Amino acid sequence: MASHSDTLVVFFGATAGANGGKLGSDEREIILLVWQIVDLHEKKVGKLQRRLVKPDSLELTDQSKEETGLSVEELYKAEPLDKVLQQFQQSVSAELKALGRSSYTLCVDGPLIIRQALHPEASKKNLVLPECFYSFVDVRKEFHKCCPNAGQVQDLTLHSMLELFESLADHKFSCFEAVKYKLESGACSKTEPVDSETVIRARGLPWQSSDQDISRFFKGLNIAKGGVALCLNAQGRRNGEALVRFINQEHRDLALERHKHHMGSRYIEVYKATGEEFLKIAGGTSNEVAQFLSKENQVIIRMRGLPFTASPQDVLTFLGADSPVTDASDGLLFVKYPDGRPTGDAFVLFSCEEYALNALKKHKQILGKRYIELFRSTAAEVQQVLNRYMSTPLISTLPSSSMVPMPVLATPPYLATGSTRDCVRLRGLPYTAAIEDILEFMGEHTIDIKPHGVHMVLNQQGRPSGDAFIQMRSADRAFMVAQKCHKKMMKDRYVEVFQCSTEEMSFVLMGGTLNRSGLSPPPCKLPCKSIIHLAESLHPNAVQDVWHLPENTKIGKFDTGAPCSSQMKAGSH
Repeated sequence: MASHSDTLVVFFGATAGANGGKLGSDEREIILLVWQIVDLHEKKVGKLQRRLVKPDSLELTDQSKEETGLSVEELYKAEPLDKVLQQFQQSVSAELKALGRSSYTLCVDGPLIIRQALHPEASKKNLVLPECFYSFVDVRKEFHKCCPNAGQVQDLTLHSMLELFESLADHKFSCFEAVKYKLESGACSKTEPVDSETVIRARGLPWQSSDQDISRFFKGLNIAKGGVALCLNAQGRRNGEALVRFINQEHRDLALERHKHHMGSRYIEVYKATGEEFLKIAGGTSNEVAQFLSKENQVIIRMRGLPFTASPQDVLTFLGADSPVTDASDGLLFVKYPDGRPTGDAFVLFSCEEYALNALKKHKQILGKRYIELFRSTAAEVQQVLNRYMSTPLISTLPSSSMVPMPVLATPPYLATGSTRDCVRLRGLPYTAAIEDILEFMGEHTIDIKPHGVHMVLNQQGRPSGDAFIQMRSADRAFMVAQKCHKKMMKDRYVEVFQCSTEEMSFVLMGGTLNRSGLSPPPCKLPCKSIIHLAESLHPNAVQDVWHLPENTKIGKFDTGAPCSSQMKAGSH
């Protein structure tokens, strides 16, 4: 489309809900499209074209009925959006041909019809919009630029502004606005300035949502390069939140208007956030990561659960010839602990969507003796995961117990004992079970574990006893875990899962029993002496508590014994 065309197509629309300054803010569908050709050179206007659009939901607000004068009966007879857009193209092409013109400039009275209504609705309905809707002129912005002394722009009508444009000799439109075709990936440095007026926090995202899903949710608005940062919880899994950075404040403000819009069946909350929050998640300082992410327009896939002995060639062979990795082994980034040990995670670059989709088909296939998880990732997630692992100590070295005054309690002193049943007890764990096995066993419920909420009980040899307690975010979440995970298999054993409270947890540690029939109190009212050793996990906000219990004390059906060393390697996930 020529940028200096003297032929305009003025475009207007209305929805079944709010219009005017709130158009698109309530997710209501488009019900009316209007357009007209304006020939600036000949100072003529074409026929006013008006098309009704049949929405999927035939409901109109009172405001919409009053402003448009339309009824449900009229809309029932109308064509759907895709058909009306075809009519728009055919009509404009025919008129241009009659005028002997080949190009035009799309003009709108404010960006809302394009950015907040047309693009979001087309995205939800999987419609491919004509190219003309990716570049347009906002007449009010253009008018304010070329006629700064013409009075308040908001008080002028579209007709009066176009008349003034006609009186300007050889005016060339210059304030073209673009809608990005796709999300651009890229790295973000911790030293990069990020304007807080361009950042939002999206909350309530489906746990499996990707940066592309978030980009589609904000379709019509321009997200900055590498501007989607998915937040991870203490276990390294996505927590349903994301920080999104837009190209300017105008687009950020329009994003805030999508508060409680839907992604699938879930509504998404949208709030203001700060540049500091964005950099905390997305910013990085690693040269290795910067080099890995320096390749433009790559699709990033995260692999989890790799054997610790897996080599780059093993990964390339696993992915196969139908999903070639960009630059072979140079397109792989293995996540490691500070001492160089592998974590089992890796990030992979693919040059196109097709190769990435082929790779995702290998989700939960076997490499070595382990099944591998594959899912979409982002540049910000690469930074976040690398920052998390590289900044966390391997071993928590605490002073000896004689140097730390410990109260005589059966539960850790920072756990408030209460009757709310927001915990679960896992009984019958394999003795080889580590914290990552428990998190894998919990599956999608891992997202609901409280920070510092995984507690394992050790036997007298300092090994897992087969019991663990998990603190959940609410009693409802604990109930759900107990229902869904009870007698689920871990390795070759089924694991019993009981809902409980911290008070019941304390009773069990004092010698009581807890099963699905209820709680049997301990033989004494006073807690047994215990020494508590804390082992930090490899996530800075997730702590695995290891409880060492006195010798000759019985806990449920398993033996406990004397405490072992206070230096304990943390579990990882």
